[in-house]
Amino acid sequence: MNKPLKVLIVEDVEDDALLMVRELRCGGYEPEFEIVETAEAMDTALGKNSWDIIISDYSLPGFNALAALNIVKDKGLDLPFIIVSGTIGEETAVECMRAGAHDYLMKGKLARLSVSVERELKEAGFRRELRNTKKNLIKSEQKYQVLVQSMSDIVFIVNPDGKISYLNLEFEKLTGYSISDVLGSSFFDIFASEDIEKAVGWFNKDFSDKEDFSCEMAFKHKSGKDVPVEIKMTFIMDGGINTGRIGLARDITERKKTEEALRESEEKYRSIMESMDDAIYICSVDFSIEYVNPAMIKRVGHNVIGEVCYKEIYGLDEKCPWCLLEEVMKNEVIGYEFVSPKDEKTYQISSSPISHIDGSISKLTVCRDVTEFKKMEVNLQQAQKMESIGILAGGIAHDFNNILFPILGYTEMLLGDIPENSLFANRLNEIYKGGIRGKELVKQILTFSRQGKSERKLMKMQPVIKEVLKLIRSAIPSTINIKQEINSSCGIINADSTQIHQIVMNLTVNAYHAMEETGGELKVGLKEITLYEDDVITFDITPGVYACLTITDTGMGVNKNLLQKIFDPFFTTKREGKGTGMGLSVVHGIVKSMDGTIQVYSEAGQGARFCVYLPVVKSSSEKHAIQTKASLLVGTERILLVDDEEVIVEMEKQMLEYLGYHVTSRTSSIEALEAFRYCPDKFDLVITDMAMPNMSGDQLAAKLTKIRPDIPILLCTGFSETVTEKKAALSGISGFLLKPFVMMELSQKIREVMDDKKDEK
Repeated sequence: MNKPLKVLIVEDVEDDALLMVRELRCGGYEPEFEIVETAEAMDTALGKNSWDIIISDYSLPGFNALAALNIVKDKGLDLPFIIVSGTIGEETAVECMRAGAHDYLMKGKLARLSVSVERELKEAGFRRELRNTKKNLIKSEQKYQVLVQSMSDIVFIVNPDGKISYLNLEFEKLTGYSISDVLGSSFFDIFASEDIEKAVGWFNKDFSDKEDFSCEMAFKHKSGKDVPVEIKMTFIMDGGINTGRIGLARDITERKKTEEALRESEEKYRSIMESMDDAIYICSVDFSIEYVNPAMIKRVGHNVIGEVCYKEIYGLDEKCPWCLLEEVMKNEVIGYEFVSPKDEKTYQISSSPISHIDGSISKLTVCRDVTEFKKMEVNLQQAQKMESIGILAGGIAHDFNNILFPILGYTEMLLGDIPENSLFANRLNEIYKGGIRGKELVKQILTFSRQGKSERKLMKMQPVIKEVLKLIRSAIPSTINIKQEINSSCGIINADSTQIHQIVMNLTVNAYHAMEETGGELKVGLKEITLYEDDVITFDITPGVYACLTITDTGMGVNKNLLQKIFDPFFTTKREGKGTGMGLSVVHGIVKSMDGTIQVYSEAGQGARFCVYLPVVKSSSEKHAIQTKASLLVGTERILLVDDEEVIVEMEKQMLEYLGYHVTSRTSSIEALEAFRYCPDKFDLVITDMAMPNMSGDQLAAKLTKIRPDIPILLCTGFSETVTEKKAALSGISGFLLKPFVMMELSQKIREVMDDKKDEK
């Protein structure tokens, strides 16, 4: 493999430069090269890259090799410089060599170019090594010259008479005094005033012993602040004669700070442990308790330092079965949970080693009571399970919508095609009613899965209550008798029927669970009452007319001290598997959102009665709650219908044609877009499903309005989509229809959209 070589070529004839490159390749090199012709280009090339060698023609237009050499020298570079020329004479060659060129060749004799390059590269390497060696020698000499001066400790020499004869530069840094100010003065003058007497005694102590002395004192600082130092000193002996003392003084300011910080840290962590709610103890390898914090003292009832841990803390006669002392003694940190046999609470344990100066190890154990947390964890798991069930229910309900839709649509069209007194009319009406009940049931399922749209309207509660009681009758045992007292004259409320369904269902199921084992009577009542100011003292509502729903059971009842928690999330008195503790909380939230209130009356063993008060709407508004059968609205406009379900698109097409419209249907949003793009004026209205592969309904609508901004678009969707009517309007969609819809809803919505567009024009 050829050796890489970075070559800067100064040459105005490209062919000559390429000959040099070819010769280098023949000589075993793989050149990376750049060709320059001017001083400016050469200066730039030297600045942006590092080169191994420079090969230069002697004479170029406005430039020559001597000028190139000067550029290299000005930049302080030591690069092999070889001149290759076809016209250079011997005198010129000598001049170039004196100017700094390392070799010259004739262009007609390039065969020895590779040899010259190899030699000059080696010579350049030798020069670099020589320069580095000289630099290292200089550094080494300087290092030893400044060794003493650069020491981080003060070096001092004191004469036998106590006068200072030498100080290094660290003295100035540490004390702020100039060396010249203290040389020749008394050694004791540099000490802090409170340490002078101590320093004199120490300096004169056993002067003849000729041993090293060390102590901690303080030097005074020019600013007036003392500097703590550790001093080590020994005699300077010359032929057995004491000629002075030499010593080191080390700044121990940081060490003193560290010692103080350690002391403060110990106090801080002791304070933390003393204030923690977690029970903490430290024990030795033989299970002897060395420390307990106040929380542990409170747990065991008295101070147990010096006692055996497994006896006093856990109430056992022998080592705890779960004890991991041996692992902790191996410097392992252990964490685990266990139920204490002493108080039957669940504790989260963390055991870690504490190493002492003498090498011994103790075990630090932190006991955190997580009993309530574990209960919450179980409740959360239950809630997550219910959420998963809700998601599954939502998916099933959405698919069920697509099954119901054709049933409702075709039944409705059949009903319109046959005489009202036909034998088949009654049967088809029953199919249609069943489909509507299925639609409402799907709506309830979707509300449970939190995908339904909450929509309040004026309604009566009686049908919903009876519907729930019909459902729950088949789910509860015959040992529980259901009694109804539903007043048909109870007024109208403003509510979401599915939420009313949820209130009645949750309260009746709650009553059923209270009587599941013993049986009893479930009584459901509804009546209209008027609450005056004296009546609402205990209710968080205003005086007025209310619909009062009462659910009464003869079950086990609720203890009075638990009544105040009964509407808290996750609170339940039922046994495991019989509830999440969310039912009454949900009921409470719904009732409050409708400006109502809920009251509970119960005693242990006496059953329970729940009373829900919801405001009745004034009778003048009652007419809006009564649904009348209106005639279908028809038209003759041209409609582009888009839905990816073959069955649904065919049914919708027939419904639209039944209403008099001219329909073009597509089961692909891509195909629908192409059909519209081909002839956008062919259509008066576009009806599209929301959830479709490749391109969703709202995306299709956006593309259609770009082609024709005034095209009315009606978006159809199941409850599971996140798009709302408001969001659809902001996206340029004219109308919004929730599936499954009946023909009446479809006909009204089409005319609403089309008439709005006409009004805009």
